[in-house]
Amino acid sequence: MEYKHFNHEHNLAILELPAAAAAMATAKNGIDCSGCRTPISGSAYACRECNFFLHLECGNANRAMEHPSHELHHLTLLPYPTYSAGAFVCNACGAPGSSFSYCCPLCEFDLHVRCALSPAIISHRVHRHELSLTYGLPYPQAKASSSPNACGICHKLVDNNYWSYSCGLCKFQLHTSCATPEMVPVSYQAYGGAGNAAAAAAQPGSSHNESKPAEVEDQVLATQLELMRLQHELELSHQLAKMMASVNLSSLV
Repeated sequence: MEYKHFNHEHNLAILELPAAAAAMATAKNGIDCSGCRTPISGSAYACRECNFFLHLECGNANRAMEHPSHELHHLTLLPYPTYSAGAFVCNACGAPGSSFSYCCPLCEFDLHVRCALSPAIISHRVHRHELSLTYGLPYPQAKASSSPNACGICHKLVDNNYWSYSCGLCKFQLHTSCATPEMVPVSYQAYGGAGNAAAAAAQPGSSHNESKPAEVEDQVLATQLELMRLQHELELSHQLAKMMASVNLSSLV
């Protein structure tokens, strides 16, 4: 089975990558996902000619979504950041990124693909109750536990400006990064506008033959993309003007 991904010129095939590839990637000799820059193993979309690989959930990520953490606008999937720094800071986990992201250019709101597709409710071996995804202090469900708690796994304080998994009954919290390796998804958000194919592909036992990236064609998405292009051109023009002004001033000295 092959399909065309919007960010690559060749068709991608599904390959089974050995688990050893992930360990090798940690040592910078193996295979990293071209979408999230993390080690990849198991089923993956691949173009061996270009050394281009994608996790199934990264390859199946839709071009736009409505996410409950940012209800004002659509989020648009971008293959790389358009900021002048060439990177973004994820509003979910606080970690930087330099590849795929779900972005709202109007608000400069960015999410890693994996953060955007995090399950809404999970179970975890370290706590007897189910844990709900909390979107940080600006959101109502986070205000009830605004005092930072220690993560139940790493025991470091949880920054409530970012997302966490929590149990309101027990005032128990986990960093999303700590919860992810051993969590058992219970339910996913029904993301509006773009479906939930990528989240479904990430669930254990899901069939990659049934998942294929869906293109979203709507006026909001088109407007956002055009706005981002104009903002990028404006930033480049501003930088060029500053450079030319600097050159002109130095010639007068």
